Amino acid sequence: MSKKKKSALQEQKGVSISEITNQSSINSIQQKRKSNIDETKLVNALLKQDITALSRAITLIESKNQKHKDKASNILKACLPHANNSIRIGITGVPGVGKSTFIEAFGKHLTAQGKRVAILAIDPSSTITKGSILGDKTRMEDLVKDKNAFIRPSASGESLGGVARKTRETIILCEAAGFDVIIIETVGVGQSETTVHSMVDFFLLLKLAGAGDELQGIKRGIIEMADTIAINKADGDNLKQAKLAKVEFNRALHLYPEKSSNWQPKVTLCSALKNEGVDTIWNIILQYVETTSQNNFFNQKRYEQNKYWLIQTIEEQLKSNFFNKPKIKKALENQIQLIAENKTTPFAAADYLLSLSN
Repeated sequence: MSKKKKSALQEQKGVSISEITNQSSINSIQQKRKSNIDETKLVNALLKQDITALSRAITLIESKNQKHKDKASNILKACLPHANNSIRIGITGVPGVGKSTFIEAFGKHLTAQGKRVAILAIDPSSTITKGSILGDKTRMEDLVKDKNAFIRPSASGESLGGVARKTRETIILCEAAGFDVIIIETVGVGQSETTVHSMVDFFLLLKLAGAGDELQGIKRGIIEMADTIAINKADGDNLKQAKLAKVEFNRALHLYPEKSSNWQPKVTLCSALKNEGVDTIWNIILQYVETTSQNNFFNQKRYEQNKYWLIQTIEEQLKSNFFNKPKIKKALENQIQLIAENKTTPFAAADYLLSLSN
């Protein structure tokens, strides 16, 4: 009789703290964490495909601590010559479409071919508590054990577009660490996901059958960005409905103008649960890369993306510098109080605060 498969959520028997821990070891660990990070050693380890070094580097660039900014910048500069050697894939879809299940099946398909796959799973942050579950590694419990896969959950925070604040920089680090395919799983927030489209080579949209007719497809701006639409959960009793949805989406796609990439977006069926159609999607991605590489759209798109992220980085830095000025912080509190007392308007307050920064 075969052993019952253990779930990643199953609680394991632990040991008491006294058996493994004492105050001296706690102090040693805390001191080590406080010690200065050796950037050169970290980069060298990362380039040797050390996953621990990669995780530490990502944590460093995600940090909002001002002391970490210069270190993070130096690490990125050192990694940049080793980047741009992967296929970047954005995967999106509404919550419940099966993104995590699909990504696990897709990732296992790629690692079976000897590919190294990095998955940047973006989890939505609560606007109330600011917290995130970050449970994607639990959902992908088979893939997380694969030595050729790296899964990094990150919180979206206050970032728009369904991505984390430092996703773009994380891609560079993963490429420098030797990953062939970078997958970005977004939170599935709809039309604001133009941000993820601006950092990937291929944009895959997962859909469910029965979620709307072709008119609904026309209305959703995200359809226009998709390079392929995959109708997931196309199995069992849902297969017939999925085939009908495929016809509807094909009709909708033909109403859009031709893309500058000369690529005609495709619609396909898949069942991540039964591992069907996953290989077809990978073959479509390879076709896309070949087509766009031959007409130079692939390189041109990355060039345009770099320009876009230059502007975005400048805007983010200006915003950060503005709000971190002590004079602005104090004046902002005063203006908020004046607004509460109906002694000024938000627009007048904004003009006043901006005048202080000159």
